[in-house]
Amino acid sequence: MTVIIYLIPVALGLGGLGLAGFLWAASSGQFDDPDGAANRILIDEDVPLVDKITKT
Repeated sequence: MTVIIYLIPVALGLGGLGLAGFLWAASSGQFDDPDGAANRILIDEDVPLVDKITKT
């Protein structure tokens, strides 16, 4: 039963660290464009290899 005296502060500390990490990520713009990466793979902007060679 005495273990719970140690586990509660540890759990609260880890929860606080998780909350601090989330708030840091939200304030630094990590969640600004959640659909961009998912849609970027669908956009076909490939330039043919022949065009890349002739431009250089």
